[in-house]
Amino acid sequence: MTQNNDLATAGASALHRLGTSAQPTFGSRLMRGLLISAALLFCIGAAALGMVQPAPAEPIPPEQSLVQNVLPFPLAADPTPAEHSATAPNNTPYVTETRIRSGDTIATILKRLDLGDTNLSAYLAKEPKVRFASKLVPGRSVQAATDHNGQLQWVRYFHTPTSDSTGQPTVKLLQIDATPDGFSAQELELPSEVHVEVAVGTIERSLFATTDAASIPDGITMQLAEVLGSKIDFFRGIHRGDQFRVVYENRTFEGRPAGPGRVLAVEFVNKGKISTAVWFSQDGKTGSYYDLEGESLRGAFLRNSIKFSRVSSTFGLRTIANNQAWSGHHPGVDYVAPTGTPIHATADGVVQLAGWHFGYGNTIILKHHSKITTLYAHQSRFADGMTVGTKVSQGQLIGYVGSTGWSTGPHLHYEFRVADKPIDPLSATAAMPAATPLEPEHRAQFAQAIAPYRQQLQVLAKFQEVVPEISSVAVR
Repeated sequence: MTQNNDLATAGASALHRLGTSAQPTFGSRLMRGLLISAALLFCIGAAALGMVQPAPAEPIPPEQSLVQNVLPFPLAADPTPAEHSATAPNNTPYVTETRIRSGDTIATILKRLDLGDTNLSAYLAKEPKVRFASKLVPGRSVQAATDHNGQLQWVRYFHTPTSDSTGQPTVKLLQIDATPDGFSAQELELPSEVHVEVAVGTIERSLFATTDAASIPDGITMQLAEVLGSKIDFFRGIHRGDQFRVVYENRTFEGRPAGPGRVLAVEFVNKGKISTAVWFSQDGKTGSYYDLEGESLRGAFLRNSIKFSRVSSTFGLRTIANNQAWSGHHPGVDYVAPTGTPIHATADGVVQLAGWHFGYGNTIILKHHSKITTLYAHQSRFADGMTVGTKVSQGQLIGYVGSTGWSTGPHLHYEFRVADKPIDPLSATAAMPAATPLEPEHRAQFAQAIAPYRQQLQVLAKFQEVVPEISSVAVR
């Protein structure tokens, strides 16, 4: 405190001397005021400094040390590129995939797969086995595999994603392998996996809209209509509120969808009437559809030769234009459908005519039993093997919808004749003989085989009764 007191005394003495000086000028007065202010501030600061207590000394932190216990864990050094190449599994390819789009060519597909090998393009163009440019189906898959060095190993075209030619579900594909001498091609048929799925639906707008909401493949929907076609008119007889329950197969190949399989069981409620169908095979290879009582659903004639279409003109008297001439009678039923839509035989028979037939254009006539013939006109082209004398089975592909002859647009003209006299096909098929039931010795086997399907349909019906507006899909 002695030093602080001395500073205060010196400040006071300076103030006293300034205050007793004689006759100051204006400048001296200004200077004196500044000096007085500075002295006052100095004295106040000195006094304040004398009153501040020193802060307590901060504690010295204790000495710390980091103890590390290192365990020996030897790590192998990263392999050099050469070592990595030597140890990498060369048989594990890097696979890329694309789906064929409308308008695609082989060149555009190879470009999407990042395959710029001109030798490959030349091989695909000239090799007869792989001339599939005209058979590129939109939606089908094409794969390419390369090794770890980026060298092409193979290209695969899945032209038939679902097939039963061997009695088991398979996938047919064309594989082009890279060889030291160039390329080689081979057809492969590989097994696919089968999953059983179930679904329910209540018709609001249309059958297809309802099955789409239930994630049911279109192929299953078409089978459903075909299987119950002898019981239900799926062209004109579907109504809002109709319900269905279906058990069906779905196929995959290497984790990828490989197309729908077969409808295993279906129950359809149409205007309150219940129709059922289950698949039954005695030998595990061939089979047919029956109702739950064992009555076969395979009638003598299918109701329709096109699986899904719209009736644009019915049988009977009316005026129609035939090459600028007019007729008063339409001897068949017209089904409007896009060009190329498959046409199927409505019954077993023999090809009586396959060629151009007057105003009918490209026409096939099939001869059946009891003087019955069926006529399929205006086709764009015939299926392979359709020649006079060829035997065909019910449901077999015989041709494709077109607009040949005296036709004003793509459609199928279908006639049903008895003793060469046309009658209404829609009423004729309903009047055909009843289907043949199961033989008594197969009844027990049938009952045992369909028991799981019967139970599944019952469970689905109860579920749909509680929640009728919901479409549900399950997999097992």
